Amino acid sequence: MPVEPGATAFLLAVIGLLLGASVLVSRAGARTPVPVTLLFLCIGLLAGSEGLGRIAFSDYHTAYRLGVVALALILFDGGLNTPVPAARDAWRPAALLATVGVAGIAGLVGLATHLFGVPWPEALILGAVVSSTDAAAVFNTLRQSGIQLKRQVGAVLELESGLNDPMAVILTATAVEQVLRPGSVDLAQAVAHVVTELAIGLAGGVLFGLGGRRMIGRSRLPASGLYAVLSLALAALAFGATTLAHGSGFLAVYIAGMLLGAGHLPYRASLLRIHDALAWLAQIAMFLLLGLLAFPSRLVAIARLGTAIAVALAIVIRPVVVFACLAPFRGIRMRERGYIGWVGLRGAVPIVLATYPVLAGVPGAEGIFDLVFFVVVVSAFLPGSTVAWVTRRFGLERSEPPRPPAILEVESRQPLSGALVSYQVDPALPVAGVSLSELPLPEGASVALVVRGRDLLPARGTTVLEPGDHVYLIVRPEDESLIELMFGRSEEG
Repeated sequence: MPVEPGATAFLLAVIGLLLGASVLVSRAGARTPVPVTLLFLCIGLLAGSEGLGRIAFSDYHTAYRLGVVALALILFDGGLNTPVPAARDAWRPAALLATVGVAGIAGLVGLATHLFGVPWPEALILGAVVSSTDAAAVFNTLRQSGIQLKRQVGAVLELESGLNDPMAVILTATAVEQVLRPGSVDLAQAVAHVVTELAIGLAGGVLFGLGGRRMIGRSRLPASGLYAVLSLALAALAFGATTLAHGSGFLAVYIAGMLLGAGHLPYRASLLRIHDALAWLAQIAMFLLLGLLAFPSRLVAIARLGTAIAVALAIVIRPVVVFACLAPFRGIRMRERGYIGWVGLRGAVPIVLATYPVLAGVPGAEGIFDLVFFVVVVSAFLPGSTVAWVTRRFGLERSEPPRPPAILEVESRQPLSGALVSYQVDPALPVAGVSLSELPLPEGASVALVVRGRDLLPARGTTVLEPGDHVYLIVRPEDESLIELMFGRSEEG
């Protein structure tokens, strides 16, 4: 290893090479049904100590810290993009899946693992580690296939994944405590601890979400990029301060992001793009780290056991728990329950939680980490590669117009009285074949731009709207219902 500044330059070169390779591979992965996160994992394996790269990395402490930061970024971005109306309709089934469901999955995975010959302590820890899901893996897979999932099912999956991480973290910590100090965990106290952590996490999320929305909305910063720094600071404070107050920082950062995204955000589009990029960076980093930490020579010995546990979780345990939790909700149909049960993919959370028993000094903890590797990989292959097919098979695909080839946005520091809204011209709409001068638009509305294929057409009165055109209109809130009578639902809607 060279001395400084060569050592730092070498480190940056390696990081740049791994990140660049991951991004380029993701483009090729878009043409396959395999979730792109699995490709990031393969790059980490190839670069690891037993791969072509020969990068010796076994620092679980660094991996844990980076993982916590990554999860906070992923959850905050998820909260920003979770619509509050959808959350209001789906929070009951999602909350039940994220609490009772996670506990049920943890217990059943622990039981199955023990029946496969693993001692109870390690089996229960493994169950807690792999008990939560990752909706990002599901939606990334759907985006690869160009499929839009129906809103109710998508809202339940997204909310569940945002809310179930805190429960998995608490269960993992409790299981590790029980293994290290047998008899130290009382069931009643454990339940009270879970309720307290979740309550404090919820309170912290509401406090930082509403307070941060008010602060960001009133701030007059000298540069637009500073708003992203301020929102990032808010995410760090929501997680850190709530955790220090003995609450769930993961729940707090998700709720804070949701409440912040529900209000007016200065330079909203740019802000969301920045957090989306940070979430992608975090997700890539986590799967690269899992690949670097894995040793193929150790994995061979437990391949059969790891695969058996992962298959049992995907085919039996997750569907059974989901059907039991969603039984009281008659509005969720059987095929929707089956779909939610099948697509419970595992993502970055088990990777982070699997490092915790190693850091705590649990006997056999590295073996638990290796088993988690198989659960994540099989989850990506088995349900992950079938997500698009199952979505179509269950009739849960939502018909949406294609996104316009050009996206026009208006960004402002202050709330505006109107909005720039895009609509696609369907052949059945009354505006198809009509010139702009003939449109009976209200006084406060106006066509700003027409996008036709690769052409940008100026909004002249003689321009005739054709099927397939994407039309951008300046619309006031009070005129939206009238505009929708002519153009249908907006593409943002």
